[in-house]
Amino acid sequence: MAGARRLLVMRPQYVSVTFGAGGSTRDGTIETVRTMREIGCDATPHLACVGSSLQELRSLLHRYRDDGVRRIVALRGDLPSGMGLDSAGALRHACDLVEFIRVETGDWFHIEVAAYPEMHPQAASPSQDLAHFVRKVQAGANGAITQYFFNADAYFDFVDRARAKGVNIPIVPGIMPITNYSQLIRFSDMCGAEIPRWIRLRLAEMGDDRESIRAFGTEVVTELCRTLLDNDVPGLHFYTLNNADATLAIWKGLST
Repeated sequence: MAGARRLLVMRPQYVSVTFGAGGSTRDGTIETVRTMREIGCDATPHLACVGSSLQELRSLLHRYRDDGVRRIVALRGDLPSGMGLDSAGALRHACDLVEFIRVETGDWFHIEVAAYPEMHPQAASPSQDLAHFVRKVQAGANGAITQYFFNADAYFDFVDRARAKGVNIPIVPGIMPITNYSQLIRFSDMCGAEIPRWIRLRLAEMGDDRESIRAFGTEVVTELCRTLLDNDVPGLHFYTLNNADATLAIWKGLST
C-alpha cells in the first residue's frame, strides 16, 4: 500500500484492482478497493465472470454498489489451470458479463472493458477480435482499456477500425513499464503483446543489468506515452505491477 500512496502524486482518475483467475483474489480485491478509497483515491475493481456463478457475481455487484463503487472493469478472466471454456461458469464471455451488470444494476456502474490492439491471443483473426470488442460495447460498456503494446501504430489502427464499426467510447491505451526482461517476455507471450525486435535485442544484450534495463525501459515507454499524448488519446492506464518507481519515472519524464 505504500507504493499506492506514492502514486497518488500523479492524481489518477482512478486505480483499478485486479481479480484473480476464478475469483481467487476476490476478498483481497474487495479489501484493496476499500483501502484505496479510504486513502483518497477512487478505486475500480476488476470483475471476471469465468469460474463464478450468477449468484456470486450478483452478490459482488450489490456489495460494490452498497460500498458506493461506481466504476467496474468487466472481463472474461483467465481460465484456471485445467478448466475449459465449456465449464467456465454461467457466463463465458465479457459481453455476457457487461449485459448481466446492466440487467442487475442498470446505469449505476461505469463499465470499462478490455481491448486488444494486437489481437487477443485466443482470437481467430483481427476481424473476429474486433467483432468481440464491438459486442462488449453494444452490451453497454462505457469505456475500454487496452492490453499493453509498444507500437503506437497498432493502437491507432485498432481505434480507427473500431470507430469505423460505430464504436465511440473512449479507448484508453494500456502502458507497461519495462523493468525486467524475462518477466516482460513471459507476460507478452501469454497476452499476445508484441515486443518489437529492436527492443528485444537491446534488452537481451543487457542481460542481468537491471539498472540499464530500467533506464532503457523508461526512455522507450516515456517516448511511447509522449507519442500517444501528442495524438490526443483519452488518457493512459499504467500496469504498475506493484512497482511505483517505474511508473513514477515515466510520469516525471513526461512532465519535463
